[in-house]
Amino acid sequence: MHRARLLAFVAPLLATVLALACTDAPHDDPTLLSGADENPPTNNPADDTPPPETDAGAPVDAGSASDSGPVDAGPPANQLYAPGTKLETTSDLNLRSAPDSTTNNVLRVMPLGSVVVVVANGVPQNTFLRVSHHGLEGWASTKYLKLYVASNANTPERLGYVARAKPGAGFGYWWGHGRYLMTGPTAANKGVCTGDCPNCTYAGNYGSDCSGYLAKIWQVPSSNSDVSVDSHPYSTDDFYNHNNKFAWHDVLRDRTVTGDAMVYRASGAGHIFLIESGDPWGDMWVYEARGCVDGTVHNLRNATDAFKGIGKAAP
Repeated sequence: MHRARLLAFVAPLLATVLALACTDAPHDDPTLLSGADENPPTNNPADDTPPPETDAGAPVDAGSASDSGPVDAGPPANQLYAPGTKLETTSDLNLRSAPDSTTNNVLRVMPLGSVVVVVANGVPQNTFLRVSHHGLEGWASTKYLKLYVASNANTPERLGYVARAKPGAGFGYWWGHGRYLMTGPTAANKGVCTGDCPNCTYAGNYGSDCSGYLAKIWQVPSSNSDVSVDSHPYSTDDFYNHNNKFAWHDVLRDRTVTGDAMVYRASGAGHIFLIESGDPWGDMWVYEARGCVDGTVHNLRNATDAFKGIGKAAP
């Protein structure tokens, strides 16, 4: 009897999920993209805030990552670290609630390449060091930590992305389009969006949605070089679920720098923006086509755990 009731409840739900999944099939031909799947989240379109999702750093079962066994040569186990020193993980590494490897004290697993900050007095205990990872403090094995060396954010290529994004700020949010002028907007040409996209209307000849704007900034594909020519070759689905098919790749969020982008995609909704500077887990200066109300802006914002980092491949 209970089984029958369960099936009666699950069957309609499963049918609904499958129907929703089928409505968001990926596009095979970029030239056919309309931008209709750029829909900002319905819970707060103006802020592009994604629906609540599970924290990427949620607790996991002990033993799912390393903090014992053979390792590459690293710093001495008793090396002292100044508080505030940044280190990075050389393996998927457990963050623990105590300086030992007991089975029930894992707070989260930190992915390979994660950046942590030394807290407390910087003195290891039992080869474990007190660190902070995205605001959560715990103990990590010094065997799997090394000094963090930041990527060079000031290369001509990366600074070029920012320079290319700058004149786009001030133009309107034009659903399914990507077009602006390197001379910047004026009252006459900036364009105006009204309504609630995708059921919105646009008055003007220049403007972009979020993925159209990013494609112009990164010049993807390579033929998308003239910002004044309307083009919308990729959706946020392409940027998020690229599987190395295009000219960009995943970047561990800890390691995103100037010229990289943050993107999310969930339940047919998505958003993307270019990073200019700041803390990838805190406040960042960004360029983004924010939405119908705000248009394309240069602003300070943060991003939820639903966002991931991506970077344009070197030419």
